[in-house]
Amino acid sequence: MPNTAVVHGPAGPSAAAPVPGGAPVPAFGGGTASPWDTTPLDLDAYLTRIRLTGRHPLPPTAATLRTLQRAHTAAVSFENLDVLLGREMPLDTAALQRKIVRAGRGGYCFEQNLLFAAVLERLGFPVVRHLARVRRGSTRVRRRSHTTLVVEADGRPWLCDAGFGDEGPLEPVPLTPGATVTTGDWTWRLDLEPPAGPAPEQWALRSLHPDGWFDVYSFRPEHHAPDDFESAHYWTSHHPRSPFTGRVVVQRGDDHARHTLTDRTLAVRYADGRLLRTELAPDEVVHVLRGTFGITLGAQDAVLLQQRIAELA
Repeated sequence: MPNTAVVHGPAGPSAAAPVPGGAPVPAFGGGTASPWDTTPLDLDAYLTRIRLTGRHPLPPTAATLRTLQRAHTAAVSFENLDVLLGREMPLDTAALQRKIVRAGRGGYCFEQNLLFAAVLERLGFPVVRHLARVRRGSTRVRRRSHTTLVVEADGRPWLCDAGFGDEGPLEPVPLTPGATVTTGDWTWRLDLEPPAGPAPEQWALRSLHPDGWFDVYSFRPEHHAPDDFESAHYWTSHHPRSPFTGRVVVQRGDDHARHTLTDRTLAVRYADGRLLRTELAPDEVVHVLRGTFGITLGAQDAVLLQQRIAELA
């Protein structure tokens, strides 16, 4: 897969150096047992799923990290279809593998980035899983409802997010204040925001829009336990105020366009500001899920989704 990214920013700190944001790069693997059980992961099956078959060895370098994130975002769409169908969505590695790898489905941030973290750790990357506050153009403080990753490669930390959806970066972004990454027609920037009152400093990811920088999400360099992710995941997949309950949300971005499906509205956005919208019939939604978003749906799921989507009209 071609690498078209342009990365700007000063050289990052070494693994032992402090990182702006109030926390040093963690001493990953420093004798402390990980609370994350990634042993069920079938790495070869995952690489086949993201179309990187035969790419061994994959050393834990920045080039490998970029290749993996590019391949994952190209192959796996953001989607909440199981939320809409009222299904439970376990976050253990075995369950995520059954859904995303074996069944050819997508997933939302908790599912995709926790699976991606397991893959990276298997390959020898030091990984810290973080909870972030989604902004989407607003600075209003929302609950922590997004999972993102900080990964160490080539002696520096990188923000690595394979599961945000349309506005998510297609490649890793150096965890350095003011660092930018340009991939295709899109550009992202990481800023370190100073403390505001009692709130400590935090990182903010932004995406460049025609009218300026658009806030995507923010996070603090904190460690979280698996139960923290389970709690955030439960709220996001069950609470009536969550943006993912009671409607279809499917997203995918590439070098030139961002595709989003919200209920029966398919939208395609371009970096120059163009927006194309198409209203779909319930059966057309299933066709778009399989085609535009590359989601594998069996006959039974297709029928259930058509019925549920028709109820949303």
